[in-house]
Amino acid sequence: MLRFELDDLTRPAVVALLEEHLADMYASSPAESVHALDLDALRAPGIAFWTAWEGEELRGSGALKTLDGARVELKSMRTTPGARGRGVGAAMLDHLLAEARRVGARTALLETGSQDFFAPARRLYERAGFVVREPFDDYVEDPNSVFMELALD
Repeated sequence: MLRFELDDLTRPAVVALLEEHLADMYASSPAESVHALDLDALRAPGIAFWTAWEGEELRGSGALKTLDGARVELKSMRTTPGARGRGVGAAMLDHLLAEARRVGARTALLETGSQDFFAPARRLYERAGFVVREPFDDYVEDPNSVFMELALD
């Protein structure tokens, strides 16, 4: 049974997961196309960072960045290698979307990669009802990025 915790980003397992996440992002995309947040950025006001645990084992992470009163952006969606293919990503996505609705967001947005490495993430988002859209806020058109949105109401 997964347990979701609002996280302060200090536990070694969480730090290691996020370091792995950033390393994979830079290994999979050109530096100018990497939009993953580091630990300091994830601690900024307006970002709620969640972890998923099974007993004492970290299984995944995800964050909601408030863009304005009606929109949130999903950030730092990641599962541990041992948790992949076990529904942890879908459970985290469900949790984040429920949190977004709870705080009154009407739209969830995200940016993910266009490369094959990101295909499982794109499929997860599509199954949840996300649709491809144009870049939002400070993002610009980029062949290495796919922008998606989901209406929450």
